[in-house]
Amino acid sequence: MNKKLIAPSLLAADFANLQRDIEMVNNSEADWFHIDVMDGMFVPNISFGMPVIKAIAKHATKTLDTHLMIVDPDRYIEDFANLGVNYLTVHYETCNHLHRTIQAITAAGMKAGIALNPHTSVRVLEEVINDLDLVLIMSVNPGFGGQSFIENTYKKVEQLKEMILAHNANTLIEVDGGVNAENAKKLTDAGADVLVAGSFIFSSNNPNKTISEIKNKIA
Repeated sequence: MNKKLIAPSLLAADFANLQRDIEMVNNSEADWFHIDVMDGMFVPNISFGMPVIKAIAKHATKTLDTHLMIVDPDRYIEDFANLGVNYLTVHYETCNHLHRTIQAITAAGMKAGIALNPHTSVRVLEEVINDLDLVLIMSVNPGFGGQSFIENTYKKVEQLKEMILAHNANTLIEVDGGVNAENAKKLTDAGADVLVAGSFIFSSNNPNKTISEIKNKIA
């Protein structure tokens, strides 16, 4: 049985106290840092770019899991590798040549991930599932934090898990959007390996304790 992982999303952190929040994650039971990069084109929002990720990498002591919500992600693959990113996830919906993009991420020394919007079927990954280290299922529409969880996600996770097992792949399933202490166990029971939580962690009175709560539910 794989260990289930928690990846707090820094998009929900306090940007005026980013180092403090990074240290909190470093000292918590969380496993990864989740970093959302948005360009204002693929999604209707803009988030941090290279200089901020460089600063995060300087202080973070755990895996950097970076999710690109940008058009033409191929342009920046080397840049993210140079920043020390461990997992680089791009959106299926932005890649004209998916296989080539996956190969470029792997060639740059990172783990390759593909993200799927809520309306995109997991079946589109059938041809590349063995080349992927991670699939990120969006359980909200990407672009903004604090949205409500889309209930169809459980079924999607189950379908993806079936596909991974059928192809004898080692791909991790990550879920991002509206994850909290209530739905965490149901998601891991459906087959999720990594849970991204943002607002639920950073808006709580004690983020460290909240991470432990989720961790205990999925252990």
